[in-house]
Amino acid sequence: MIIYIHGFSSHGYGGKAKMLRAYFSDKKESFIAPSLSYVPELAIQTLEELVTTCDDIKLIGSSLGGYYAMYLAEKYDLKAVLINPAMHSAKTLSRMLGQAPNFYDGSLFEWKTSHLEMLKKYETEVSDQSKIMLMVQKGDDVLDYREAVEKLADAKQIVEEGGDHGFVGADRYFDEIKSFLK
Repeated sequence: MIIYIHGFSSHGYGGKAKMLRAYFSDKKESFIAPSLSYVPELAIQTLEELVTTCDDIKLIGSSLGGYYAMYLAEKYDLKAVLINPAMHSAKTLSRMLGQAPNFYDGSLFEWKTSHLEMLKKYETEVSDQSKIMLMVQKGDDVLDYREAVEKLADAKQIVEEGGDHGFVGADRYFDEIKSFLK
């Protein structure tokens, strides 16, 4: 089972989730992209329930989802693909304190200091970086790609010029992602 973990304020019907769902469906691979709570402890609880009840788990995480995927990969000894991951999510998301938009329906939720504290509990170092594939684009306007490249120096890395936080053209790498996760 491949689990796609979306980023902050996003959902399981976002652009990458839809493309990955279609790709893995076409390949007859089990895939799920749950819409997770914005509350970090609740998101992790949901993900851990999936990880511990499904078989042969592989992870793909984008932005904050990459942060969660890195934590889960280390805790449960899983393979993971991280797309423009938030390496220091509490610091990065501190600028979002207050009302934040839900990108699914435009509703607002309250992003609090207590949520930042929750995020700090999941910061981890990856002991076996051979199980990590990192995909970053230097044009990411939200995160500094160099943090991920440095922290995951021994992971399989795809580092592209240009692009943006969503990783423009991610679908060009779906076959490589599938191959890596096998």
